[in-house]
Amino acid sequence: MSRHAVYIHVVAVVFATSLMAASSIDTARAQGSVHQATLAEPNQKTPEVSTEEVRRILADGGAILIDSRKRAEYVAGHIAGAKSPMLEGNAPPEAAVAAVGRIAGGDKAKPLVLYCNGPHCQASRQLGEQLVTAGFTNVRRYQLGLPMWRTLSGPVEIELEGILRVYRIDQTAVFLDARSDEEFSRRHLPATHNVPADKLAADGLRKAPMPNNDFNTRIVLFGRDGAQARALANAIGKTPYQNVSYFPGTFEELAAAAKVD
Repeated sequence: MSRHAVYIHVVAVVFATSLMAASSIDTARAQGSVHQATLAEPNQKTPEVSTEEVRRILADGGAILIDSRKRAEYVAGHIAGAKSPMLEGNAPPEAAVAAVGRIAGGDKAKPLVLYCNGPHCQASRQLGEQLVTAGFTNVRRYQLGLPMWRTLSGPVEIELEGILRVYRIDQTAVFLDARSDEEFSRRHLPATHNVPADKLAADGLRKAPMPNNDFNTRIVLFGRDGAQARALANAIGKTPYQNVSYFPGTFEELAAAAKVD
């Protein structure tokens, strides 16, 4: 092959490689990140939003985030900041619509975002369709739901009723108390562990009794107040653990309900 032919061949290879690289970049841009993904369902009655949009909604109050699941599921763990119509398992459609109407203050134009237990859960789809039929005009869904939210380390709250149920029944769950060493030593819930939020910067989490053999173990956090528990939740959110919930109330509320002296 002549020098000229070699030169042409090299140029052609570089050009082809550049085209492939550009195509890959364009594809990546088109797909976006996992935070921007939706289920992209066909024939949607209500449009979807991404995890990124849910985070933005919670930050700026641009919509009301509504947990479409049953009351028992909501109290056991829900996206922090979400509201619930507190439906029982056999609630009729009109009761669900009325409950959401109360959350929206009677404003059927209020922006609403519904979610449930992920792609195969029907709760948010059904509630969305019921709301549209009832005249609500700004209804969207986070159809990837709570499973994706947890996977992407979104904060999850557990209600007092839920934490008591887990504490009394689930012997595999790990309970972490974010209060100081001194507060914990004075009074604490039996079978809980102390991981002081004020020591997280000093490798406190690395020394915590984390369930290293099963990263899906339920981990429940609480502290002096919700802010302290949330600080611990944010730290654990940077680890591989995904089944993490924090109690937004106070330790005193929890201790009184659990009847701890």
